[in-house]
Amino acid sequence: MVQVARCESTFRHDLSDGSVLQGKVDPADTGVMQINKRYHEAAAIKLGLDLENIHDNMAYARFLYENQGTQPWSASRPCWGNTVAYSG
Repeated sequence: MVQVARCESTFRHDLSDGSVLQGKVDPADTGVMQINKRYHEAAAIKLGLDLENIHDNMAYARFLYENQGTQPWSASRPCWGNTVAYSG
């Protein structure tokens, strides 16, 4: 998952102005793990997680990985695909 974070956000969660990193292609992609709020925010909230908080963003990414493998990050697979064991 470290390589996924490298590819998704270059390990950044916050920008220099203090705002949370959003995706370039899809602004709903949020934070260090680029969790898409459109698809995942309601579930994260049910778990008591705030995707704009770096620790919660990573905790939700772990939850996703444990339940879906790397599938939620399949769009960036060309970047990390040779470095992460695929589960999904």
